[in-house]
Amino acid sequence: MKNFYLPIALVIGGNLVYHLSQKSLPKEANPLYTMIIVYGIAIIACAACALVYPSEKTFLQSAKETNLTVFLLGVSVAMIEVGFLFVYRVGWNVSTASIITSVTVTLMLIPIGIFAFKEHLSARNVVGLLFCLLGLVLVAKK
Repeated sequence: MKNFYLPIALVIGGNLVYHLSQKSLPKEANPLYTMIIVYGIAIIACAACALVYPSEKTFLQSAKETNLTVFLLGVSVAMIEVGFLFVYRVGWNVSTASIITSVTVTLMLIPIGIFAFKEHLSARNVVGLLFCLLGLVLVAKK
């Protein structure tokens, strides 16, 4: 994926389908069994993509190179999936739940990015983040 915009378009498209699907899951279905089915489909989709995605390493070679972060990523993905499923089941709006979580996580990641990854924010970034914070307050108010 050398195209600069293709990965972000994939994330945006996936997020759109994700939230619409999460909001529309049958309320009668057991949420955890539903997620097991979802992950089964995701595994099949990733396996199919792996057949055409160029790689110099096999699955087993890649598995040997994993570490604790792979485990943490798996747990965090499950938390996000089940969390959003419950968010929508308890009545949050699809139009606000995603923005509230995304902006909140972004604001929490700012100091981590600065101190742990030595990232820098420009004055323009800070102004944009202040607008995000204001937007978060306005969107979160009922």
